[in-house]
Amino acid sequence: MTKRMVITIGAVVIGLGVGWALFRPELLFINARVSESFPAASSGSFAAQTVALATGSFHGVTHETKGTAAIYQVGQKRVLRLTDFETSNGPDLRVFLVQANDASDSDTVKKAGYTEIARLKGNVGDQNYEIPDDVDLARHRAVTIWCNRFSVNFATAPLSSGGKATIPAAEPTALYSGKSGN
Repeated sequence: MTKRMVITIGAVVIGLGVGWALFRPELLFINARVSESFPAASSGSFAAQTVALATGSFHGVTHETKGTAAIYQVGQKRVLRLTDFETSNGPDLRVFLVQANDASDSDTVKKAGYTEIARLKGNVGDQNYEIPDDVDLARHRAVTIWCNRFSVNFATAPLSSGGKATIPAAEPTALYSGKSGN
């Protein structure tokens, strides 16, 4: 084996390693499932302390995505909840609140401005994210799933405050009640 052939094989191996690290092709076939329950208010009546503030349905931008994004006031905290959520898996996915009514491309997110909420917990399932107190929801009117590695908008859910966000039950609901007949 010549020196040139050894260098060529070494370069190919290194190139394949770098390509795998950047693109993470195995993520295309592996779903990260999340199944978080709705967070309960810390004290007092759950229903009195939980208010639906905004809701919207996801539409795919560069990846097919479905599900609902809703923002709730739960006691003193604001929570972004993704429900029946499903998108493609990818490297370094993030949840952004975008300062636009909608974002049908990646440039809109970059130009409008955004606040990163957290790393996406999973590409399938119900999940919750606490929204920092300093985020102005009057300006941030859409939720975007963003690929940080490639600066690509996977999907967006435009939010509206008049939506039909149902408040998930966090307290047990009695199906039957009564007194014993003694």
